[in-house]
Amino acid sequence: MTCQIIPSSEFARLFLEARPLIDVRAPIEFTKGAFPSAINLPLMKDSEREKVGTCYKQQGQDAAIKLGHSLVNGTVKAQRIAAWRQAIEANPNSYLYCFRGGLRSQLSQQWIKEVGFELPYIQGGYKALRTFLIQTLESSTALNSMLILSGRTGSGKTDFLQLRHEAVDLERLANHRGSSFGKNLDPQPSQINFENQLAIAVLQHQTKQHKHLLLEDESFLIGRSALPKAFYNSMQNADIVLLEEDDEQRLQRLLYDYVDNKLASFVCRLGEEAGFKAFGDYLNASLYGIKKRLGGKFLQELLDSVARALAHQTSQNDTSLHLEWISLLLSRYYDPMYDYQLSQKQQRVLFKGDHASMHAWLDERQQTT
Repeated sequence: MTCQIIPSSEFARLFLEARPLIDVRAPIEFTKGAFPSAINLPLMKDSEREKVGTCYKQQGQDAAIKLGHSLVNGTVKAQRIAAWRQAIEANPNSYLYCFRGGLRSQLSQQWIKEVGFELPYIQGGYKALRTFLIQTLESSTALNSMLILSGRTGSGKTDFLQLRHEAVDLERLANHRGSSFGKNLDPQPSQINFENQLAIAVLQHQTKQHKHLLLEDESFLIGRSALPKAFYNSMQNADIVLLEEDDEQRLQRLLYDYVDNKLASFVCRLGEEAGFKAFGDYLNASLYGIKKRLGGKFLQELLDSVARALAHQTSQNDTSLHLEWISLLLSRYYDPMYDYQLSQKQQRVLFKGDHASMHAWLDERQQTT
């Protein structure tokens, strides 16, 4: 194998295969946006890159290159090469990239070759890969294949989507469940990383030739992750299917999501005592997050109910009292809001049914041409 440049015609395959990528940009660049299969092994650290950039502006390219070589030399250079070598030995089919596929890619490739490895770099670098993913999202909105799964809070839309091969789970990509109670312990991805992951998921979906791209009915913002505008606008014009579930099942599902599972996550992360306190803080903060919509009186009613439920849980090791505030929240906030929103898009509804009938309807539709 000889050193080569990976052209843009290979980008789709690269993402579909989850090709291991070595990102030689500075850490600050990587943090702003990268790709799921990439690791950051920079040619220059942030401070080094900043110095070279300043030199480039003041004295030109030749002086900047000379400064770069003086900064990344000797032991520092050996450490950078050793890190690349270790990554390549673990994943021999890796590619490397910098921001534009220019000097940093070429120099990194040269140094890697000096220790016996031939590693291709990506034409156009990160910028070209990012442009390809943006174009993938833009082209997907023209296919008119979106189908939106809607339903009341607690109807199990996420559980349903996880069983459908034609679905893309937007909340999983955003690492947020989409409501005031949807925040997870781990942080959400950067906006760029969310968009990159969404584009890759759409690309994977397109290769499977499903009749529909099934998506959950989401707001423009999923937590702090914003859906691309064109993508979101297409969702607002797509046909809708309504997932129906009886109230008791909804309550039990939300008791698990909001209470049992969330508490277990806090305890696993922080320990029993600190985890329970953080869990209580999470419930109160989630309610305060929608204070303006609830109104002060109803908010206080919910906070008092949460306090009673937490006290009962502490004394009796029983979470059932949480059903009181969850039920109030459904009947006086989530359900009326859902009913109003549905009334504005009733003409787009193609089908409504429970989990079993929805699966059957989608399966039959997938088989028809």
